[in-house]
Amino acid sequence: MPEPVTEEAPAIFELWKWSWVAALIVGVIVWGLIGYAALRFRRRSDDEVPVQMRYNLPIETFYTIAPVVMVIVFFFFTVQTQNKVLANPTPDHTITVVGQQWSWTFNYEDEDAVDGQTVHDVGTPSEMPTLVLPVNQTVRFHLHSPDVVHSFWVPNFLMKLDVVPGRDNYFTATPDKIGTYVGRCAELCGTYHSRMLFSVEVVEQAEYEEHLRALEEAGNVGRLMGGEGSASAEDRASEQEQQDLDDDYDTGDDE
Repeated sequence: MPEPVTEEAPAIFELWKWSWVAALIVGVIVWGLIGYAALRFRRRSDDEVPVQMRYNLPIETFYTIAPVVMVIVFFFFTVQTQNKVLANPTPDHTITVVGQQWSWTFNYEDEDAVDGQTVHDVGTPSEMPTLVLPVNQTVRFHLHSPDVVHSFWVPNFLMKLDVVPGRDNYFTATPDKIGTYVGRCAELCGTYHSRMLFSVEVVEQAEYEEHLRALEEAGNVGRLMGGEGSASAEDRASEQEQQDLDDDYDTGDDE
């Protein structure tokens, strides 16, 4: 499992861990019964067929009820974890994430840090963007897509959420470990799906604010939600850049 780097991730980690434990216990029991039946009731040298039975009511009742009970237990703990992870407390920061074919746009709605303005960072299929997050600060991610379904996934968050056109999906996370982590699209979304990568940097608050000011000074002011200016591949990458990507795939040179 990836190392959890948010306050919410350990709850998901525990759910997965105990789910695997339960699955392994069931697996051992099933494998044991298969082995027992294969050995105990195998055809003997005298070629006598074992006693045949139409049904066994206690066993049939057991293997009907037991899976139902397991599903109920899994459902209970899954809903508990889901409610905890998606509790959406009041955030310290809000970032609108736009997944477009085939890269990401990050809109920092942190108006206090940049004179009442939203700033953005736009990636391209050949230059992945960097999502900068302040450590120990709760961030709400609003997920938007102008074209097809994408999926916002940071493995070290131990969760992912689909980015669906026409639907405002959102969740909150509180990064609690400084470092650099990978992010990617987890939904097959088209030709250059494999290029929908981004980097996540968890930094101190002062460094986060410095990054936002740098985006402002670079002229990356305003909110980009896809469509004109960021939605199409032609607007984000030149025709030559797209040709270079095609050449890379043709020659197998995928850096």
